[in-house]
Amino acid sequence: MNHEKKFLAGYRIEDYERPSVTADVAAFMIRTEDKKNYRKNPENKLLLLLIKRGSYPYKDMWALPGGFLQKGETVEECALREIQEETTVRPVSILPVGVFSEPERDPRGWIISHAYASIISEESVRQTGCDDAADAQWFAVSFTDSEDGHYHLALTYADIRMEAVLVPEKTRFGRTSFRILESGGLAFDHAAIIAAALSALREEAKNYDAIFDFLPETFTLTALQKVQETIMNVSVLPANFRRMVSGYVEETEEYTHGEGHRPAKLYRRRRLG
Repeated sequence: MNHEKKFLAGYRIEDYERPSVTADVAAFMIRTEDKKNYRKNPENKLLLLLIKRGSYPYKDMWALPGGFLQKGETVEECALREIQEETTVRPVSILPVGVFSEPERDPRGWIISHAYASIISEESVRQTGCDDAADAQWFAVSFTDSEDGHYHLALTYADIRMEAVLVPEKTRFGRTSFRILESGGLAFDHAAIIAAALSALREEAKNYDAIFDFLPETFTLTALQKVQETIMNVSVLPANFRRMVSGYVEETEEYTHGEGHRPAKLYRRRRLG
């Protein structure tokens, strides 16, 4: 141990060039439209939280919530702190998406980003930009692939529409990385982070691991099905969905009420053990 103490006493970490570290969060929510009209099937939209940058670089451009790691905190703590500072929302949980370390990804210098995906409940209050964000809004998300192998990411809010084009590069351990062909006006490499987060979320949703976090503690099977269909961008026959999800949920003694139609049984996530 004396040799190790001697080594550490003479070690100069400042002799080695070090990058700055940031955390960026792709926070998603599913919003149900026309909930008051029980005669019409509600439309479910996948939304992404973006902030409008209030400072350079990329001033006045839209980006993911995020920021620099501070001394004494973990990268996950940094991600949770930054999204709360910039939007007033603190997610219940975050999913690691990947590390983004391209040397030229940030014009300020050598900056490595750890990216996360999060799920925020629809009950969250409407956001306003805080900290160094000039504004924060929920953008409707569309993410589709085409026959030429390109992926198209469209983000819309009011009269704002941004469209990015990407190509998948590689898939490892269920995580796909993307290369940006057109950024669509998004800051930094955030189009690639959003695409990777959507891909990761869809991979998780295949096993129903992620979809419960979009819902309250008790929910209808119809609501659960709509969440998975929205994430996966697919449609499933109700009977098939109920069969596939039966091992993940359990009935409660509660029913919906006040919806204008026959009460529906409420379920909850099956408890482990």
